[in-house]
Amino acid sequence: MPILPGSAIGVLGSGQLGRMFAIAARRMGYRVHTLSPDEDTPTGQVADVEVNAPYEDLDAVCKFARAVSVVTFEFENVPAETAAAAARCAPVRPAGHVLHTTQHRLREKTFLSNAGLPVTAFRRVASLDELIRAARELGLPAILKTAGFGYDGKGQYRILGEADLPAAWKAVGESEAVLEAFVDFDCEISVVAARSVHGEFVHFGAVENQHRNGILDITIAPARVSNKIGSEAVEIAREVLEKLDVVGVLCVEFFVCKDGRLLINELAPRPHNSGHFTFDANITSQFEQQLRAVCALPFGAVTQLAPAAMANLLGDLWNEHEPDWVAAASVADVKLHLYGKLSARPGRKMGHLTALARDTEQALADVQRARAMLVRNPESKPAL
Repeated sequence: MPILPGSAIGVLGSGQLGRMFAIAARRMGYRVHTLSPDEDTPTGQVADVEVNAPYEDLDAVCKFARAVSVVTFEFENVPAETAAAAARCAPVRPAGHVLHTTQHRLREKTFLSNAGLPVTAFRRVASLDELIRAARELGLPAILKTAGFGYDGKGQYRILGEADLPAAWKAVGESEAVLEAFVDFDCEISVVAARSVHGEFVHFGAVENQHRNGILDITIAPARVSNKIGSEAVEIAREVLEKLDVVGVLCVEFFVCKDGRLLINELAPRPHNSGHFTFDANITSQFEQQLRAVCALPFGAVTQLAPAAMANLLGDLWNEHEPDWVAAASVADVKLHLYGKLSARPGRKMGHLTALARDTEQALADVQRARAMLVRNPESKPAL
């Protein structure tokens, strides 16, 4: 049965993804409850109810879930026990098994490999000796990653030669990790897609991603790749969502190898940073599609209204001075999104800009120009 407007939707997590989901949900007449350990959060600022409790407080999680019609996630690092507790009191979408698989790199890569999906060559390592053997099997350079709870480049160490192995092992806490073969790629792309309770599938096409220091910096939509590569990426994403039995939104990140092959890098079982452009550029955003999926409503059209580019705004931009919002707002085809975070720090995602233009090159130029204009001259006076 569809969950209709007027119902309450529960969100585990309270960051910017939950905030944009809450905006989409409230626009369609739903109420939003959020649970996280923090107060005055990006999601809580626009939700109807903000519950402050640790994810490990399963009594609080059950009470939270009993007050809503369905529970969803805004990030995947919610403990599996939390998802299971919520599921005893309300439907959880995507289901806990999706979270369990995708929040742990080793489980995720093992699932992809066993499903016959294209994934970077990898080895499980649980000791320095195993790391040494794995490095010899896969070759160097390679990337060592913590097995669980990593994102935005965290929990990763690039190994250039055998001399780096002891330091790499210490860097990941001398605990279970995944060694991945180094991929010589042309570019990185992703596909954000949604799947309904009835198995219907929609997607936002392949988009191109540029990273800086392991954090997404810019997304260009559509990706500047061939139609063949874009179509293949969408079909692989479809297969991932079907084999995981996802109900909701999931992002598949890919490496595009120099020989044209696609290799899956990571999965994210929720709206994704590379899909933020859809808030402005598409008839139905990734956040509204997440709402429609978890509420068993028909999907909206994914038509993109214009080529777009998105640029993240990290805390580094503040650099002792408030960014020049007036200057950035002077670029008329650029939209500003700020997340309501209480303090800026280097590497923290504080907001993003989205540019719409006649083509992707113009959108990219506009969003980069607008972001550059945010950097205030320290000698200039703040705008009144």
